Amino acid sequence: MSESPAAAGPHGYSEDKEDYLKRLRRIEGQIRGLQRMVEDDKYCIDILTQVSAATKALQAVSLGLMDEHLHHCVAEAIAEGGAAADDKIREASDAIARLVRS
Repeated sequence: MSESPAAAGPHGYSEDKEDYLKRLRRIEGQIRGLQRMVEDDKYCIDILTQVSAATKALQAVSLGLMDEHLHHCVAEAIAEGGAAADDKIREASDAIARLVRS
């Protein structure tokens, strides 16, 4: 995964970085648990329930990151104005569209 040129520097989530990492590690554990459930031939509905829980956890992370992005990166770009603001708004809109489709 490459980082966009505009993505350098401190990010809106920087203060909560450790919290995000803890949540992602927890999700990673959920995914490993799902793998074990499939390996152990667990009941389909039980697996689907855990898939739903992992999906909700990822959605919570993505919504938190989006909120941080809007409050930090987008708000800062709007305050500066110009083409950079338009680019940040378009970038955020595109990211929201991807999240809605997923």
